[in-house]
Amino acid sequence: MTGRDPNAGSGPRIVSWNVTARCNLACAHCYIDADGRGSPGDLDTAEGMTLIDQIAAVGRPILVLSGGEPLLRPDIFDLAGYAAGRGLRVAMGTSGVLVTDAVAGRVRDAGIRKVAVSLDSTDPGVHDAFRGVSGAWERAVGGIRALRRAGVPVQIHTAVNGSDAGEVDRVIAFGKNLGVRDYQFFFLVPTGRGEDLAGIPPEAHEAAIGRILAHAREPGLSVRPTCAPQFVRVAARMGLDPSRWGRGCIAGTGYCRIAPAGDVTPCPYLPVPAGNVRKKAFGDIWHGSDLLAALRDPDRLGGKCGRCEYRRACGGCRARAYGVRRRRGDACGGPVHPGAPDGDILAEDPCCPYEPGQGEMKHDLPAPGYP
Repeated sequence: MTGRDPNAGSGPRIVSWNVTARCNLACAHCYIDADGRGSPGDLDTAEGMTLIDQIAAVGRPILVLSGGEPLLRPDIFDLAGYAAGRGLRVAMGTSGVLVTDAVAGRVRDAGIRKVAVSLDSTDPGVHDAFRGVSGAWERAVGGIRALRRAGVPVQIHTAVNGSDAGEVDRVIAFGKNLGVRDYQFFFLVPTGRGEDLAGIPPEAHEAAIGRILAHAREPGLSVRPTCAPQFVRVAARMGLDPSRWGRGCIAGTGYCRIAPAGDVTPCPYLPVPAGNVRKKAFGDIWHGSDLLAALRDPDRLGGKCGRCEYRRACGGCRARAYGVRRRRGDACGGPVHPGAPDGDILAEDPCCPYEPGQGEMKHDLPAPGYP
């Protein structure tokens, strides 16, 4: 008997759809290398609505409309409204720079329940440099304010680069002044345009996770480290109940990404297709992919992840395990170990300093498959 995910027969809980690779920013870490031209072959409106029907046929997940910049797609509100009408919980991920009061009103009226806006620093210069466009910070903050005026809940997304751990505290304090109570902090993964960005050592990685989770003690405040699944172990060590967040890495278990031209991948940072919705129905891919089946079985993990007592609750970052080794360098401060597999999605997570058997477990941890 294997440790295969007991929820593998159910549908995803979150689906992220990159509706376009076109973008008006030039972010240093963009996982799909979005630019002003976009890419050929994006799913058109009719194909998008068919995709929405297929997603609705396997469940009622959160559908995140992302990009590139989704607001550059002319039919974005038609797609959002159609998805909401099919019973999906629709969210949007945006840079915020195109969000005016009029746009915020259309977001609300299309049935979009939450909008995630990227804000990487309280320093406009730092944010603008990372996003590649002068004035992006000011317009993003203006977008957050417009969404709040329209009554649309906002989640702030912040990229963690480790150079200033205090930025976590400052972003949350700044966001709270804007009325935002929901935050996700993204740890960079070496993929797309960010393939060669320098990472931070595992110990600094772990310290940043602790800094984020310290804010979880505040009632009514939602924080989550993303692309850092070992946060469930850190949370348990801090005396927090990890079940409030669910499994650390949900790639392929409760979550997947759909690329602009229809490729289904376990997550945006793991560019290995499980299938394409132009060739096979979404439900057939979700339930029938060998790749996704492998990710749902924690007993197939390699290296120390495979030996770890947290493997069902954490799972290790599958994208980082794949991306770091594929480029033959380590995004976490050191060289890849000799003989490490090349591009192995089941390899150990190189950004986790924990050695199995140290006995930190203090809570019953969540079953795999739950985001």
